[in-house]
Amino acid sequence: MQEQDIINAVVAAIPDAQVEARMEGNHAHLTVTSTAFEGLSPVKRQQLVYSALSQAIASGAIHAVHMKTLVPGAH
Repeated sequence: MQEQDIINAVVAAIPDAQVEARMEGNHAHLTVTSTAFEGLSPVKRQQLVYSALSQAIASGAIHAVHMKTLVPGAH
């Protein structure tokens, strides 16, 4: 799976997301920034991203996901 495919999938599920993606083999490294994460626990944030990538994970195109989920302007 290509980085742009991951970006497209996440943005389709979280429209205002800013996504940085890097693939190492079938391991995805993501940084996702979105106002949709405001007020959500880290687990809920990750669940949103995993949901966007569920087909790629199920197919084996992505084996592991390492992610940071951020809210714009938060420190």
